[in-house]
Amino acid sequence: MKRRTFFKRALPIATVPFLVNGFQMKAFGRGSIFEKLLQSATQTDRVLVIVQLTGGNDGLNTVIPLDQYSALSTSRANILIPDNLVLPLNGTTLTGLHPSMTGMQNLYNNQQVAIVQGVSYPNPNFSHFTATDIWLTASDSNQVLPTGWVGRFLDQEYAGYPLGFPNTQYPDPLALQIGSVVSTALQGPAVNMGIAISNLSNFYQLTTGNYNSAPNNPAGHELSFLRETSLQTNQYSNSIQTAAAAQATNLSTKYPTAGTNSLADQLAIVARLIGGGLQTKIYMVSLGSFDTHSAQVDGTAGNESGTHADLLQKFSDAVAAFQDDITLMQQQDRVIGMTFSEFGRRIISNSSLGTDHGTAEPVFLFGSQVKGGLIGTNPVIPANATVNDNIAMQQDFRSVYASVLKNWFCVPDDVLMASMLQTFPLIDMLNATCTTGVSNVEGEQNNSLRNYPNPANSSTIIEFETTGGNIQMKLYDEVGHEVETIVEGTYAPGTYQTELDTHNMAKGVYFYTLKQGEQSTTKRMLVM
Repeated sequence: MKRRTFFKRALPIATVPFLVNGFQMKAFGRGSIFEKLLQSATQTDRVLVIVQLTGGNDGLNTVIPLDQYSALSTSRANILIPDNLVLPLNGTTLTGLHPSMTGMQNLYNNQQVAIVQGVSYPNPNFSHFTATDIWLTASDSNQVLPTGWVGRFLDQEYAGYPLGFPNTQYPDPLALQIGSVVSTALQGPAVNMGIAISNLSNFYQLTTGNYNSAPNNPAGHELSFLRETSLQTNQYSNSIQTAAAAQATNLSTKYPTAGTNSLADQLAIVARLIGGGLQTKIYMVSLGSFDTHSAQVDGTAGNESGTHADLLQKFSDAVAAFQDDITLMQQQDRVIGMTFSEFGRRIISNSSLGTDHGTAEPVFLFGSQVKGGLIGTNPVIPANATVNDNIAMQQDFRSVYASVLKNWFCVPDDVLMASMLQTFPLIDMLNATCTTGVSNVEGEQNNSLRNYPNPANSSTIIEFETTGGNIQMKLYDEVGHEVETIVEGTYAPGTYQTELDTHNMAKGVYFYTLKQGEQSTTKRMLVM
């Protein structure tokens, strides 16, 4: 069994937690055995905070289409927010926010919130588990992917997990999830990106190095590998705690009392780590449950109060405090946040003062570098909606993801394709530019060597240019083992193509290297 195969199968046993402010943290890291590919990450210090609103948020009572209020009064009168309580937004009289979202209203009116209307995907699924997997993996509705969209992105940017990291250039984990469950979004093509062990007593032995020598056999080799990755996790925990100590307190006074708002508690930790200098690119936090089949509103106190109002206030207060905090830390220009929920809710409410599983939803982006305002139009509500009516899709959620990768993290097109697996229209929702975001993989911007399709399924065409002379092209797997020699010989100047059969190759990331005299160019390819 290959090391990475063993690692992928062994990881789900348990997770390695440690505490910051009493909150459980998990580390995710990357590495590379190709020294030159340690420079492969796109050169940007930008950060993305992903906020998962678990359970399926009712978008119609979150971002309220006031121009559709008459139809809403017919379809959901028992839960509808009174129009005189809806929070107004600058620049429009057609749309407002739930009255509990004053923090988000202030950010929106200060051009620090963008609301993407009608986000979904073709043929949406109404199961919590399946729909969540679709959003986390960026799959089609009839497709099951073993990898997450963030995991594929990180795998492209930092090849060779888990060997070689942390190192002096990348001392910190690439992604951090605060909580107890490793998100599928962080699963890479070859390995689970979380570090896991079976129990804490074993973890103590592993992190201190106090264990017996492993036997010199395949099982012993895998045990040594697992010990190595556990030591790596301990190094990451030290860097996280160092960052937390460097920013010993949160600067904002807007955070709710600790323990009263779990999302605020999570985002307070994220702010401290960013302020303390941690170089982590991706943070994941969550708030739930938005699965409001019943008692979504308080039938006696008024529709502006109840379970949904409490959740939206926690979300709004937490984001407002976080944005205030990173601004006081002078980190606001390098951090954006993005929300998602597995689906929205139906147009028509039910008799239990709740809503049932629906389709499209609004997605919030927040930060000083987002283009504040509404993206898209208000959903059209039928005059006499039925239980089968849903909000129409305006934007594929994968367009939101692709736009963040392309326009925030500045990834080149081949990395974007390998991360998203398809091409999606980009959305103009960020003020940031990518003039300084370049990939440093040797030859990455050099079109003299490329393959298509990439990702490959049964085969791929590798096209290369040569000025003439002896050339050699070799294929390597993700840990640097030579797989085969693709091309070798003497060529006249020109452009050539060769077909590589991939149908018997294991899924994952590969590198192919073209050597011409003293010059060497390396490119990535993904086999699905």
